[in-house]
Amino acid sequence: MDTYRTIQQESQGLYKEKGSRFIAIAIPVGSLEEIKTLLELLRKQYHDARHHCYAYRLGEEPYEFRYNDDGEPSGTAGKPIYGQIQSFELTNILIVVIRYFGGVKLGTGGLIQAYRAAARNALENGIIISKTFNLNLEIKFDYSQMNTVMRIIKEESLRVIRQDSGEHCCIVLEINKSSFEHINKKFSSINLTEMTVI
Repeated sequence: MDTYRTIQQESQGLYKEKGSRFIAIAIPVGSLEEIKTLLELLRKQYHDARHHCYAYRLGEEPYEFRYNDDGEPSGTAGKPIYGQIQSFELTNILIVVIRYFGGVKLGTGGLIQAYRAAARNALENGIIISKTFNLNLEIKFDYSQMNTVMRIIKEESLRVIRQDSGEHCCIVLEINKSSFEHINKKFSSINLTEMTVI
């Protein structure tokens, strides 16, 4: 499988119970660095909240994932949030549920229900899309090979992300992960100066 399901853009959800507010924010992500940055930003933005619980999943099977209860009783926050990512069959996504405590304890069952419902609400408010797993391939070659390279790019309908002309020509292409071997063979057959996955 070279396609995956994620959300198109950030979406939010809300759940209220006994004075507590659970604000859920679902964000499409592409890397751990991006997740760390977003978590820091949300902690600053909602600095007066009691808890910032989250779950994320990245890549394809076996997924890279994590969930965090951020001080709530073990298993009552991060896991139910992650459960919604699983039930919607999504990846490359981060869901953070921010809790403003209302003064009344909800108990284990109440917390699980609240975090699950808030996360589900954010996903229901989002637009779920299918995307392909892609790689960026940097190729370097002599000017004399330009026509051949451009012909392959056109034949294979490859997306050019960047193009530089220095001592050598350099083009960065976005290619579908599943077609990498095929594209790799095509470019290898014309003896490029350099070819790197970046």
